[in-house]
Amino acid sequence: MRLLHTSDWHIGRAFHGHSTDEHLATVLDAIADAVRARGIDAVIVAGDVFDSSTPKADAFTLLNRALRDIREAGAEVLLTSGNHDGPARLGHMADFAAFGGVHLRTRLQDLASPVALRDAHGDVLLYGIPYVHPEFLRAAFPGFEGSTHQEALAFAMGLIRDDAAARGGADGPARYVVASHCFASGVSDTTEESGRAEERDISRGGLNIVGIGTFDGPDYVALGHIHSHATLAPRVRYSGAPLRFSFGEISGTKGAWIVDLGAPGSEPVVEWLELPTPRSAVRLTGTLEELLAPGAHTEAEDAWVDVVLTDDQLPRDAMRALQTRFPHAVTLTHRPATRHDHGEATYAERVEGRSDLEVVDEFLGYVRNGAALSEAERGLIAEALGSLEAREATR
Repeated sequence: MRLLHTSDWHIGRAFHGHSTDEHLATVLDAIADAVRARGIDAVIVAGDVFDSSTPKADAFTLLNRALRDIREAGAEVLLTSGNHDGPARLGHMADFAAFGGVHLRTRLQDLASPVALRDAHGDVLLYGIPYVHPEFLRAAFPGFEGSTHQEALAFAMGLIRDDAAARGGADGPARYVVASHCFASGVSDTTEESGRAEERDISRGGLNIVGIGTFDGPDYVALGHIHSHATLAPRVRYSGAPLRFSFGEISGTKGAWIVDLGAPGSEPVVEWLELPTPRSAVRLTGTLEELLAPGAHTEAEDAWVDVVLTDDQLPRDAMRALQTRFPHAVTLTHRPATRHDHGEATYAERVEGRSDLEVVDEFLGYVRNGAALSEAERGLIAEALGSLEAREATR
């Protein structure tokens, strides 16, 4: 049995105000091509199919097209809902979709209802765990009394293990695969540059970690929620998002896992499938003159660009100038290479006893990183202050 594990499509997401759907469509086309070329039997999408719980019509159009292409290429599809998805919307007409080979798992009541596939070695059961909030699980299963994601996932996995064992034969449980959208312990990512930083917290008070031991038992566990791919154990992996959705995801390749399941009891053979990058994301650091120098940074001319300008003073219309060279520059941060030292004195202490003109001079010097006023600027400010004083004197 050959599976393709992907997640976090986030259809409808914007990249600093720019739609990513056109680029995502290219990547999803590549997934369908891989299904056809590599003989994939089933594609697993482990949550966050949409970026919003109320996706627009265009988002559904893109999803329907992607699913049609994957099915035409020859694979069954299992999708689960993530914390971004609206389960009811995503799962609408799930029973009807199943007749076409697209299996949606958005209802907690369906935790132990697998998609049953078969190969030369027998049955392979695909279980999809929709995003599990403990409160919702208590409502669906009165016997569950937990309050954490750890307890909720442990309960869900217990139901799945029991079901897989019941469906097995004399040789033991059937081979089975679980898809889950959660933050599992073992992700070696602690920086703000990680895919983890680009995800919204999945519980009040922060991310609620689920121990990797919670997923003992399945032949493979397809995880979603983290936007970078990661291997927590040979049988437990994150595929990451197939597209870069922020500058926090610059490093690392984007793709999906191809998972080959062999005879019962054997280790899966897992291969990384790199997917195309319709537009790369880069960070450029330097002065405006350096970044716009002829021949500099030609590789960034068609990329999403995050600019860090190191000029002592922020140049006027800097973003407009940058976009003439880098049309997809979308963010700019001013971080001077040298900072004016104002000492330890407070602002009040620095301006005490000074004239209005000197106070304005001090303020502008501060915000302009130590640059002094020109004589022309001083003249204009003195004239404006004089007019203001004359107006107040006539009141």
